[in-house]
Amino acid sequence: MSARPEQHTPENVGRRSFLVSGLCTTGALLVGVPLGRSQLQASEIGADATRQIGFFITIKPDGKVVIGSNQPEIGQGVRTALPMLVAEELDVAWENVSVTSMPLGIVKTEDGYTWKYGGQGVGGSTGLTSNFDFMRQVGAQARQLLIQAAARRLNVEPEACHTEPGVVVCTDQQVTLPYGELVADASALALPSEDVPLKAKAAYQIVGRRQTNVGTLDIITGKARYGIDTQRPDMRYAVVARSPTLNGRVKKVDAAEALKTPGVLKVVQLEGPQVGEPYNILASGVAVVAESTWAAMQGREALRIDWDEGPNATDSTDVFWAENHEALKGQGQVVLDDGDFDTAMKSASTVLTRRYEVPFVSHAPLEPQNCFAHVTEHRCEVVAPTQSPAGASRAAAAVTGLPRENIHVEISRSGGGFGRRLSNDYVSEAVMISQETGWPIKLQWTREDDMQNDFYRPAGLHELTAGMDKTGGVTAWSQRLASASKYYRRPNMPDENLWQAELYVDDFPRAAVENLRLEYFHHAIGLPRGSWRAPAHTANAFVIQSFIDELAHESGQDPLALRLALLERGGERPYSNHGGPRFNPARLAKLTRFVADRIGYGQSRPAGQGVGIATHFTFGGYAAHAIEVAVDADGGLELRRIVAAIDCGLAVHPSAVEAQLQGGTIDGISTALGLEITVRDGRVQQTNFDAYPLAKIATFPVNFESHILPFDDTPTGVGEMGIPSAAPALTNAIYAASGVRIRQLPIGDQLVRARPA
Repeated sequence: MSARPEQHTPENVGRRSFLVSGLCTTGALLVGVPLGRSQLQASEIGADATRQIGFFITIKPDGKVVIGSNQPEIGQGVRTALPMLVAEELDVAWENVSVTSMPLGIVKTEDGYTWKYGGQGVGGSTGLTSNFDFMRQVGAQARQLLIQAAARRLNVEPEACHTEPGVVVCTDQQVTLPYGELVADASALALPSEDVPLKAKAAYQIVGRRQTNVGTLDIITGKARYGIDTQRPDMRYAVVARSPTLNGRVKKVDAAEALKTPGVLKVVQLEGPQVGEPYNILASGVAVVAESTWAAMQGREALRIDWDEGPNATDSTDVFWAENHEALKGQGQVVLDDGDFDTAMKSASTVLTRRYEVPFVSHAPLEPQNCFAHVTEHRCEVVAPTQSPAGASRAAAAVTGLPRENIHVEISRSGGGFGRRLSNDYVSEAVMISQETGWPIKLQWTREDDMQNDFYRPAGLHELTAGMDKTGGVTAWSQRLASASKYYRRPNMPDENLWQAELYVDDFPRAAVENLRLEYFHHAIGLPRGSWRAPAHTANAFVIQSFIDELAHESGQDPLALRLALLERGGERPYSNHGGPRFNPARLAKLTRFVADRIGYGQSRPAGQGVGIATHFTFGGYAAHAIEVAVDADGGLELRRIVAAIDCGLAVHPSAVEAQLQGGTIDGISTALGLEITVRDGRVQQTNFDAYPLAKIATFPVNFESHILPFDDTPTGVGEMGIPSAAPALTNAIYAASGVRIRQLPIGDQLVRARPA
């Protein structure tokens, strides 16, 4: 995702940056990570109880271990996976580990700000990969200190000692010392000056094995606490009436009736961003503050607001699509031009052109946006379900003018993220209201607020053209895209770079087709756009994998054979877009063959049944889907079987990988079946799930296989790679079963309409 959270990199978190805190007041060993001592303020490295830098591991006297979780948990399992890495290297039994959430940690330096607990933020499937080496070193360095402490006590060399889960063992002296007894001594030792050796993969006892997610029991028993559950003494409640039209503004507000509503305390006007400027909040509006959320909602109903509908009051998606089709008649911005496309196309034996439509979609997390904020003279407290706590800190600082070290951000569990919570507009709103009123404020969005005020996945019209030789080989390929770039209104983003969020130049079939051209046309519709799960990969996988299927059928080839032939023509190479730095088509081909074998591709099936296959590389990982469907005479669609497979390198937390693959598949199919955001008269038409229908459980077959294919010991994140290939596998299957080609998402009632009257 382009709206990437701040992440630590080798440049800002080096191997010498690990910091041992020393003995805490409870006699526990705390090992932290982020900074060299020279970067820290003197007060932050003092050996006293107030020091809170980089503490990840607490070993209690009874041997129980508490591991800090520094990343936002949005359902992806990172709150379990990262502590697993620490526990593995520390060498403790997983059943003796508990996990505690950490707040945002930033430290002011001479040059600005840097991390206390390493980079904090999840998005773009980076939560695990960015912390893989980092968290293993946290555990390994703690383990080394425990060994050194034991060796000193026993007057032996450290090499005479080793660890077994929770203890240090000195074989020569036949002595076993529990970690809990070594805490005080170990915490007083100097930290290692270099990275310490890590375990070999073959020695893993926790990593790579199925573990129950931390917090699962709390979730299923209703004890888990999300941002929406935040409570503070003397807290007031707020809702906001936002402009109903895109880029509209408050012209005049009459709050008299609202203020008569029982429980309503105050009404606050919020200035929205100017048209075309970067967003701080999504829209101009009016906040109602009350003694309860219900009272605030009643007060909002009583507001009388005269809106300036703004310059986008006539925007509509119907016009958007018509203008995109018109734009493709002209010449766009050529962003990639490999080989000699024009000559190759002129000499092609067959030329095929197809257009595909991918709609705007909403994130629609189950937990609508919310935020607690309390601004006082010198401090601001924020509690938010955010994917970017550093972004929340920046947003609060921008509103209040307070230095960021005075802004405390707690990261609550999130009821879904999908990229929506990379934006902190709701944090800005809550901070504005608190600053204006002086009260601790809990801002609550309703479902309707959320669906009509989103940073939507960009919609686009894709025109694909391929030239083929007499043998069916693809000799030239172009993708021309007219879309609403999600980079529009991004700070410091020049117009000539808007394409970068929508077309990924290294995506397949680059290198597999020598003559390849990508061309872009931007449409500046007023609808806000942002990062959606697997961003443009969801659109590009659909159109590319659909087009390959069409090329195969048009040229009398087998779709699987053509797909594999193309994959075999492109060798491993650098990949500069989301998820690089390398792309290996052979791994994608392996997955493709696997799902084809599992679903029985090529087997004879009754009329009305068919199998579709699709595959895609994204965010460093590989995924493939094979889906079998049945289409009846009335256009009814049944998903009979799904085979999904993923290659994410090392599966650190296999249960989470499987869950993400299943969830991504369901999300991809659900979106393809029925989800679309439309605009009429400058207003988003969908308000709730009745008009934005998620697929129901009954839609999905019992025969739903998910497979993890191991490749090497380098893990990738898995939050997004299960989505892109699900939709084209489904639509390719529909074609195989019915002969109806789906080129416009969502599928909706296209099958019904395609049936003979």
